[in-house]
Amino acid sequence: MSVAPTWSSATPRPLRLALIQLGVTTGLLGVILIVLVSAASPALLWAFVLNVLVGWLYVAAGLLAWSRRPANRFGFLIVGAGLSILVAGMQPTGFPVLAAISAVTATVPLAVLVHVLHAYPSGRLASRGSRVVVAGGWVTCLVLQLPLYLFAAQPPPYDLLLVADRPDLLALGSLVQAVAGAAVMVATTVVLAHRLRRASRRRRRVLAPLYGYGILVVLSIPISSSLLTAVGLPPDWVFPIQLIAIAGVPVAFTLALLLGGFARTGEIEALGTWLSSADPGRPPLTAALARALGDDSAELVFWVPERAEYVHANGDVAAEPGGDDRGLAEIERHGQRVGAIAYDRTLLADPAPVHAAGRVIAIAVDHERVTAELRASQQELRRSRERIVRAGDNERRRIARDLHDGLQVRLVLLALQAQEIADDPDTPPAVRDAGVALRLGVDGAAAELRALVHAVLPAALIERGLCAATEDLVDHLPVPTTLQMSVAGDDLSPVVESTAYFVVAEALTNALKHARPSSLHVGLTRVGDHLRVEVLDDGIGGAHVRAGSGLGGLTDRVETLGGRLLLISPSDRGTRVVAELPCAS
Repeated sequence: MSVAPTWSSATPRPLRLALIQLGVTTGLLGVILIVLVSAASPALLWAFVLNVLVGWLYVAAGLLAWSRRPANRFGFLIVGAGLSILVAGMQPTGFPVLAAISAVTATVPLAVLVHVLHAYPSGRLASRGSRVVVAGGWVTCLVLQLPLYLFAAQPPPYDLLLVADRPDLLALGSLVQAVAGAAVMVATTVVLAHRLRRASRRRRRVLAPLYGYGILVVLSIPISSSLLTAVGLPPDWVFPIQLIAIAGVPVAFTLALLLGGFARTGEIEALGTWLSSADPGRPPLTAALARALGDDSAELVFWVPERAEYVHANGDVAAEPGGDDRGLAEIERHGQRVGAIAYDRTLLADPAPVHAAGRVIAIAVDHERVTAELRASQQELRRSRERIVRAGDNERRRIARDLHDGLQVRLVLLALQAQEIADDPDTPPAVRDAGVALRLGVDGAAAELRALVHAVLPAALIERGLCAATEDLVDHLPVPTTLQMSVAGDDLSPVVESTAYFVVAEALTNALKHARPSSLHVGLTRVGDHLRVEVLDDGIGGAHVRAGSGLGGLTDRVETLGGRLLLISPSDRGTRVVAELPCAS
């Protein structure tokens, strides 16, 4: 069962009917205008039909956005852009009033286009810079448009707005509007490029289609007239080509929509559908929430009051939600905080739908919070055990170093001194014999100490790392042994190195003691973020891990580090010990 809302479930019925009526009305308006132009100005019919088609394209994209995100103003804006294109093109209809309205609104589509680009995807102007640029666009297209119809001579009855026939003021007004329009377009380019540069890779994937194409359009409009004339195209072609360029904006928006930048939200009832579904194949709560909000980056975290921190569903501690572009909506149940929704404030400028979604899913969040809290406790227990292992290893290394560099060196010096006494020609025979006996005793104590140090932690492991220590171990085996290593010891932490070494040493010891092998194989391989340790023998097999045994203790140690240890030992077919240790830096 899919919880993706359809048109009927995602859009409230009154709004759905209103959108259908708006679409039908816009379609009829375009048809009526085409009929009027075909009668009054048939030579301009092809250009006007193109104008209507572009207007319909904008309206269709806007209705789609409106239906998917009713609480978002972007759908309204892009529908307004389509209607403004239809209204601005009414001059050839043959009706003076419609021609006057067209003259007043001739450049309004450009202002709406700028507004649309700055308001994407939240439908709001999110920054002061955008508000200033958009206000400048509206002033340019409404106020600075005045000279273009107040001082432009028109034959009756199309002179409804004429104040005076002043070509000088008309030329000055046209120049001022062109310069101001170019400034608005350049400023829009700067703002959009800055947003793209600052956006994360995921958000850039959504913003790039509309922003990238929008930047090309707003840069080309101020220079398109001169450029097209320079390449030899008739002036009558400038307006249609500009229309075609502007028509790409809703196409780019639709592409952004398909990439997930404007997912359907409709009502929050889609979450209710998720809650009431018993289908085991339904998507996770976080996925359902992201789909309902239309924000793929939406993240659900759970509050653990005992630790006063948020955690993810898997129990991992969550980084502090929120930030410059991130909003945080807390979820409460019975007045107690149970979780929060982190969302993209650029995409969802109005937090009301996010809080509404939080209220709908509060019970489910509280239930999942208990599971997340348990997992967090398990994670903390594992980390605590890992800290104990690391502390034990560090202490083991310290003791081994102290014994090796301190007591063992002193014993060697004592043995040398005893031998010097025994070798002195002036030493009496009895003292010489005692000196030799003392040296032999000290040598025996030093040998026992070296064995003790090696048992605590081999010197080669401390001084030269895992690879060198494993080579030394293999070199002293009485059975032919192959060693395969593809790992850089510098990449491994001390606790991983010591654990891997103990696994190799214990597996080899068990093989020599019990398996009666004729050959052995040891492998150390780095596979992604894991170190794979493998010991094979061709002995009698039948081994198993017993509680309290060496491998049993190593199993606990490996699992404490988040790894696993496997023992495969069928009878008469040898034994295979495999350990996988996480070793990501």
